[in-house]
Amino acid sequence: MDTTDTTHGGSETDRPVLEYPFHRPSAVEVPPVYEELRGKCPVAHVRLPTGDEGYVVTRYDDVRTVLADARFSRAATISPEAPQLTPTPPVPGSLFTTDAPEHTRLRRLVSREFTARRVQNMRPRIQELTDGLLDEMEKLDGPVDLNTALAFPLPVMVICELLGVPFEDRDRFREWSDAFVSITAHTPEEMAAQRQQMIGYLGELVKRKREEPTDDLMGALVVASDEEGSLNEYELIVMAATILVAGHETTVSMIGKIVLTLLRHPEQMAVLREHPEKLDHAIEELLRVNPIGDGGPLRITLEDVEVGGTLIPKGSAVLAAVCSANQDPDRFPGAQANEFDPERPEAVHHVAFGHGPHFCVGAALARAELQIVISSLLNRFPGLRLAEEVGSLELTTGMMVHGLKELPVTW
Repeated sequence: MDTTDTTHGGSETDRPVLEYPFHRPSAVEVPPVYEELRGKCPVAHVRLPTGDEGYVVTRYDDVRTVLADARFSRAATISPEAPQLTPTPPVPGSLFTTDAPEHTRLRRLVSREFTARRVQNMRPRIQELTDGLLDEMEKLDGPVDLNTALAFPLPVMVICELLGVPFEDRDRFREWSDAFVSITAHTPEEMAAQRQQMIGYLGELVKRKREEPTDDLMGALVVASDEEGSLNEYELIVMAATILVAGHETTVSMIGKIVLTLLRHPEQMAVLREHPEKLDHAIEELLRVNPIGDGGPLRITLEDVEVGGTLIPKGSAVLAAVCSANQDPDRFPGAQANEFDPERPEAVHHVAFGHGPHFCVGAALARAELQIVISSLLNRFPGLRLAEEVGSLELTTGMMVHGLKELPVTW
């Protein structure tokens, strides 16, 4: 692919327009074009699935700029004139589609539920849920799909308990969540219908919480709406939907990918089993090398902005390619930046949870789930191994979040 360097004075018309999302050759590789773009064209002109055009930023420092700079707006994505990533416009009034001060107000309401102390208090319950799932898995004859046995049910159980949503409706959540993070996997009609169903379901749940108050997160949001006036009814329901989707969708995909990486490096898995004190740092490296998607949520420039030597015009769509930033050799030197090295000291500087005002509010919870799941799996199943060749594994496509379709394991 010709990605002629036009970052220092080259004209916009000289630059090729690439089709986004980029091709992934396998379930264990990021699109190879990112390496080329970082070297030759770090701010790439792309055509989005909607036919709109925009930019993908690929170098670590530039990605952090896009994630943190207020000139790259999330709120502007809901404008009817704004270029779009998906055929169905984003939901207005959510944590993902607001800027300060509205975003600051909304975030403050939920951040108190995701404090380090609150998450620390949740760890015994997360461990209990994990042990229960592993007990059931141990009763089965291999091979077992780890997604079905562990990676999907655990994060859903955790977020349902935290939010106060019935776990028995989990299959419906999965359909709704997939529609929320779809790029091309669903038709516009399917996306709109699934979103509306989820909003309707949560609206009914809010009514029940009013009639029978609870001490879960949704109960707290109802109080914030009814007694404090901090949320209107629409914001309350959208907040619940956002937490439900974001609170499990990414963790589900990350558990599978992390386990796959460890199974591909049995020598490192053995080290972590013998030295559990190394696991927390290894999780940071595993987060770095296993992106959940190609780019973060879309942003729109509020004015002309220069990034990496390229002038991005006002009103442009911009994607910060977190998966590329996390494999930038200028930020992650030493061993190959795209390879897993659990001893890599720079791993903690990854941007897997974002950066700036939209840094993932549930990062501490996600880390706790991953630490507990991986340590429990290593201890319970010392003979854990893949039941199929790596080359036969597939990722979901047409989604903002890429997860393994299946992860067959045996022991």
